[in-house]
Amino acid sequence: MRNDLDMALVRAFLTVVEAGGVTRAAAALGVSQAAASQQIRRLEEALDCRLFERVGRRLVLAPAGERLLAQARRLLAMNDEVWSSMRTPSFEGEVRLGVPYDIVGSFVPAVLRGFAKAQPRVRVSLVCEDSKIVREALKSGGVDLALTTETDCGRHGETLRTDRLVWVGGPGGDAHLKDPLPVSLGAPSCVFRPVAIEALGKARRDWRAVCEVSRMEPVHAVLEAGLAVAPLLRSSVPARFEILGRDSRLPALPEFRINLYAPPGLSPAARDLADHVRAGFSGGPVSPGR
Repeated sequence: MRNDLDMALVRAFLTVVEAGGVTRAAAALGVSQAAASQQIRRLEEALDCRLFERVGRRLVLAPAGERLLAQARRLLAMNDEVWSSMRTPSFEGEVRLGVPYDIVGSFVPAVLRGFAKAQPRVRVSLVCEDSKIVREALKSGGVDLALTTETDCGRHGETLRTDRLVWVGGPGGDAHLKDPLPVSLGAPSCVFRPVAIEALGKARRDWRAVCEVSRMEPVHAVLEAGLAVAPLLRSSVPARFEILGRDSRLPALPEFRINLYAPPGLSPAARDLADHVRAGFSGGPVSPGR
């Protein structure tokens, strides 16, 4: 009897560990929570052991999961390396990728790491700005490819994933109970800002701005201190923060699209990076021969 591990199940396991829970992992994998849970159950059945256990409300690794973790990381890295090393041809040059602040820390590192292994002779320049500014940079030729978070998708764009905008607070914080509501908002160019303000207005919830920046570091600092709540994409919420549900009395926020803009006339290197971005958001390796 052959004992072959399904790489999709291994990838799901690592994503749950890194995301700190099944809900956030499902958003990162682009599948439903039920589908992500089923992948974990299938892996547990294949290995005949419990990989996770609950401690209160927290999902933590069981002893078998602890043993699997390092091996799973090596296995998945080797799997992706084989895919990358077998791909042809090799490219040279430079590619400029524009990415908004709100997703640069959640998806982009793994994409760039995989691309660097596959195309070590291509230089990638990362431009981080709000989505509106990234789109403007694409139009003016300041970047070759653009990732954006938007409520819709424009010309030459493709939606890689939809994700819910959620209210986020610090661990065990009570900022959401205060009146007026302390809110960490993006700069005027941030696409989340008008949506959050409109939702609060419709709910007749008084609020005050505590932090008005686009970079994530100050936003995270304010949340960590319990000084405010902030609107963030569900899949980008670090595990140490709390997603505030309906019982928080905060208004619901809409879904956003994570879009990739890869206009015609791209260099081979830029087209290859676009393929890596697509694969990164689909949760799998790049398919050869695109």
